[in-house]
Amino acid sequence: MPLDLWQRTPPEVQQALLVVFANYEAQIQQLKDKVAQLEQRLGLNSTNSSKPPSSDGPHVKRSPPKAKGARRPGGQPGHPRHVRPLLPADCTTTCKPGSCRRCGKPLEGDDPDPLRHQVLELPQVKPIVHEYQLHRLLCPCCGVTTCASLPEGVPQGGQGPRLQAAVALLTGAYQLSKEQAADLLGVLCGVPLSPGCVCRTEAEVAAAVQPAVDEALEEVRSQPVNMDETTFKQGRQRGWFWVAVTTYLTVYHWSASRSADVARGMLGEGYDQPLTTDRLSSYTALGLSKRQLCWAHLRRDFQAMIDRGDEGSEVGRELLECSDWLFRLWHEFKAGLSSREELIWAVGATVRPWVKAELERGSRCGSKKAAGTCAAILEKEEWLWTFVSEEGVEPTNNAAGRALRRVVVLRKKSGGTRSASGSRFVAAILSVVESCRQQGRDVLGYLTECCSAALKGQAPPSLLPQPAPPTL
Repeated sequence: MPLDLWQRTPPEVQQALLVVFANYEAQIQQLKDKVAQLEQRLGLNSTNSSKPPSSDGPHVKRSPPKAKGARRPGGQPGHPRHVRPLLPADCTTTCKPGSCRRCGKPLEGDDPDPLRHQVLELPQVKPIVHEYQLHRLLCPCCGVTTCASLPEGVPQGGQGPRLQAAVALLTGAYQLSKEQAADLLGVLCGVPLSPGCVCRTEAEVAAAVQPAVDEALEEVRSQPVNMDETTFKQGRQRGWFWVAVTTYLTVYHWSASRSADVARGMLGEGYDQPLTTDRLSSYTALGLSKRQLCWAHLRRDFQAMIDRGDEGSEVGRELLECSDWLFRLWHEFKAGLSSREELIWAVGATVRPWVKAELERGSRCGSKKAAGTCAAILEKEEWLWTFVSEEGVEPTNNAAGRALRRVVVLRKKSGGTRSASGSRFVAAILSVVESCRQQGRDVLGYLTECCSAALKGQAPPSLLPQPAPPTL
């Protein structure tokens, strides 16, 4: 408004206009802040947030390829040779040369250590069919018919323990659909199954292994745990699959909630071991005395500070460099190049004060987002270093993230489960598969033992590591 026009305006109108202008300025500032937040959200990707790499668009720059070294592909000099293991032979054909390859003279005798060339072939698989003929007989006295019962330990369905285990392994571990599992067993093994029969078998296997999974969960509550969760639908209901990982056990659980009550239910009320997680508030609400925040998640927070390109970017770069130094010290310790005492001294003398100083600087910087992130981390600063002094604790919750990969792949392939029974099966079978993988156990053999025990009314074998038999 021109100055002369403003001066001719009555004071009451001037006051009203100033109020209107102030309101407009406040609204404009709010809209600017909202646009800035939306632009920041558009810039989020797997490198600076918790978004998975599969959500990255083509605009996300990948890490540049590593420079090609002088070494050729394949095994390097001094690397132990890996060959296919030789198996016990079902039949052997002896091949001897008839004459010398140079002079042509006839050859005789035996080679005490001949070269062994094995050719593997799949046998023609036919199911072993055990038929039970149940006779129904008529009583000559009262005229009532009585039918015989199946012997004890015979399944009511049409699948024996090993077939039940194979079905559960195909759909649970290898994540084939019900139709694919039925088709594969029909093509390879000549076993006629329907998708509905596969569903019933899954429920039977889940019930057979559940006592062992419950025992494993009880053992997990006495160990340092690596924990995480991911979204997973059950029918039309949104939910989450939780996972708790120790050095030799992994237990999954589906819940419709992401609250602290679920984590508390898995870990137990009196849990007093170190818990490694991300910064989700549900874990903070547990009120545990020992925590380890995931440094992999923190690195993404630091990268996000850098990508915003504001006053917090320099702090983000410093913190990212701090974490690089920290992981260098950790990998040296894991490789046996330094002791636990040396790790504690190195982190306490260099990295920890460096990180704390940068977090304090970031909490006072002009970037609202960076300041909030640094202040939130600074409140939990003591939880950044638990892994340095505590045995069995890792600086990241990558173990739980890797365990959840099976769930994520299943979610992308199937969209989730249709019922609570399906979720129970996924949780039970993945708990068995991952725990057996950690311990180097035969998962098919273990599942078969569980199904056999269920048919006999017995408890399943323990999922806990079994002590090795004494050597003579």
